Amino acid sequence: MRPGGLRSIDGTVGSILLQGGLMLHRPLQAILHSRPKAYPRPAFPRLLSHAFPHQTFVHLSLIPFLLPPSRVCSCRHRCSCSNTLGAREGSRDPTIMSSEVVIRDPESLEKKKAAIRNAGTSKLQVIADFDGTLTRYWIDGCRGQSSHGLLQQGNPEYDAKRQALYEYYHPLEYSPTIPIEEKTKLMEEWWEKTHGLLIEGGLTYDAIKKSVAGARIAFRDGVIELFEFLEGKGVPILIFSAGLADIIEEVFRQKLHRSFKNIKIVSNRMVFDENGHLIAFKGKTIHVLNKNEHALDMAAPIHGKLGDPNGLDSDSILVKNRTNVLLLGDHIGDLGMSDGVNYENRISVGFLNDNIEESLKNHCEAFDVVYLKDASMEGVVELVSHLCSPN
Repeated sequence: MRPGGLRSIDGTVGSILLQGGLMLHRPLQAILHSRPKAYPRPAFPRLLSHAFPHQTFVHLSLIPFLLPPSRVCSCRHRCSCSNTLGAREGSRDPTIMSSEVVIRDPESLEKKKAAIRNAGTSKLQVIADFDGTLTRYWIDGCRGQSSHGLLQQGNPEYDAKRQALYEYYHPLEYSPTIPIEEKTKLMEEWWEKTHGLLIEGGLTYDAIKKSVAGARIAFRDGVIELFEFLEGKGVPILIFSAGLADIIEEVFRQKLHRSFKNIKIVSNRMVFDENGHLIAFKGKTIHVLNKNEHALDMAAPIHGKLGDPNGLDSDSILVKNRTNVLLLGDHIGDLGMSDGVNYENRISVGFLNDNIEESLKNHCEAFDVVYLKDASMEGVVELVSHLCSPN
């Protein structure tokens, strides 16, 4: 199967990759011959034209991959029910569309890849967001739950109060029009109010276990392969999350059933009393716009909670000397996760899961690589394989 034609009039267009590694890019005019008229034309070319109005795209057509029929929740995005309907042609639900990757500056990316590869794995670290980055945004046609959102504290009144906060603040989090300073204050408000409700509502650790067991949360395809590969290469992974470290650790226990000695979690950590009741949170609140390596003092290696008997010397996992960074996130604010690292080279990979038309331009300008429509982690696995391969 070959891709449809792509022509860039002024030659400034970046690369467009289809899932499976096909790259559509030429420096000036490039036409990859095929018969695109035999296939339906998706909305992706219109999104590119909308995001980059000063570039001209002529006859841009991408062949969608042959996916199994999707089941889409009839309530659409923020559902918690099991109602489904068959996928319809023209549906905007990302679960029924193929995944693409956008690279705006292939030449710059290749230079970074070469520099990181030449420096070796001893200089490399991976910094990753958790919710919507390591985890899938869509699950069976429904919006996947976050490590905050999956929590049911066994108190319907307080669950409802937290849901009301979510419905108010979540649209503000992803609004492309709110200035970053104002948005930061709004996120601080949201997190502080939510944490207060968890304490006031009497959350227990048993409730966390039950919540994870019944949650709609799953890792992206390829995440386990990514973890295993990096562990084998001795490359540390810092998982930065504005969620809850205790819940993330429980997700690892129940969904992966194993530990990784090279992983540390930097997130909001709870304090429980001897009866398993939440009484406080440790340290400064970490929200979506302030998580970075300045918060490393809150980090604990995940194997420490999962009972790995071998342990790992803390000096070998602290990453200050590792000046090459692969950063994975789904939010422009995630780029701040590398603040505190005096890095020499950074490759940033963004997962744009929703609001694609409104956010594509900003994401493409911010990240080196942008995956669309809840893509798998397989492309990242290929990337780190290249970065860690011998010269």
